[in-house]
Amino acid sequence: SSTKRKINKHKYGLYLQWCFFFHWLPFSCGLSSGLVPMYIGEIAPMAYRGALGTLHQLAIVTGILLSQVLGLEFLLGNDYYWPLLLGLSGAPAVLQSLLLPLCPESPRYLYIKRGMVEEAKKSLRHLKGEYDPSADLEEMRREKEEVEKEAQVSIAILVRSSLYRQQLFVALMMHLSQQLSGINAIFYYSTAIFERAGVTQPVYATIGVGVINTAFTMVSVALVDRAGRRTLTLIGLGGMCICAVAMTVGLVYLSVYSWMSYVSMLAIFLFVCFFEIGPGPIPWFIVAELFSQGPRPAAIALAGCTNWTSNFIIGMTFPYIEALCGSYVFTLFAVLLFGFTVFTYLRVPETKGKTFEEIAAVFKKGRKQTPGTKKTGTETGTGTSTELEQLKSDSHA
Repeated sequence: SSTKRKINKHKYGLYLQWCFFFHWLPFSCGLSSGLVPMYIGEIAPMAYRGALGTLHQLAIVTGILLSQVLGLEFLLGNDYYWPLLLGLSGAPAVLQSLLLPLCPESPRYLYIKRGMVEEAKKSLRHLKGEYDPSADLEEMRREKEEVEKEAQVSIAILVRSSLYRQQLFVALMMHLSQQLSGINAIFYYSTAIFERAGVTQPVYATIGVGVINTAFTMVSVALVDRAGRRTLTLIGLGGMCICAVAMTVGLVYLSVYSWMSYVSMLAIFLFVCFFEIGPGPIPWFIVAELFSQGPRPAAIALAGCTNWTSNFIIGMTFPYIEALCGSYVFTLFAVLLFGFTVFTYLRVPETKGKTFEEIAAVFKKGRKQTPGTKKTGTETGTGTSTELEQLKSDSHA
């Protein structure tokens, strides 16, 4: 009976672990993947909106790299320490719970959704330091007027409404381009791919992918507000397309030329570099830029659902696709990447240095650029420069 009680306690412990890791953890990940980019997009100064949005992706890839290193067999990736490895995922959650009360509420949410003007002013000063918030409040006032003309936007209304169809199509395609690029086929099965390419220590090559992943996300942080979202996405998708072709050539001719293993490895590393320059971080925060305050939460929820669903599909089907296509498996991703590159060139607007109001205006049907519109663009550039100077001179901000 003593042995039976121990077995029951063990089963109960495993059940609690199963409930946490397969219910609450995915639930939290799903929420944070949508809420964090939306919050950052709403609080970030226009001049730093892209860089701060990319920091979300940087945190993710840093966590992936850390888990890859800690998952090595001589560290925590063994039979004895694996429960500790899983339990460590709770440490960032505890840290965030302690730090979250220090974060101010989004001033856009306070002003536009709640109508709390004074609270919005306090939040702006908390984020930017002591300054005159009248310009920001005026921009929020105009957006609030537009939002009040619209009905409450749910996911069902967002899908059916022709008013948001163009923005929604662009947002969903951006997220599909991220997942259907084949990047998670490399992340999930990189060790097996490196083994097939003839690498003697594939685990360490996989960690090398994680290091490059993190390094080039930092590059994206530095470039996204200079080069622009559209430009970096085009460079990233185009480069990944070329790398997918190179991977295919390397795998096909591996049995003929032994040095083709180096071609495959180089192609994989460059594939990850191009991914993190644009297609990796940008889809997560550009959705918040494409929509006004009213439909933004529904759009982010739908885009996040599309992202995670396509992630799941690629993760589950890639081994079967690889078994079917063999060495030509990345040809499929090359074709998809070419299509996404053309789509981005034709349909995705540049959002760098534009207010949410100006971005929404791009999608309005029949909207023609007038001399007044051009003047607004100039004023926006001047406003961005003024905002940068103010932020640099304020130690609190």
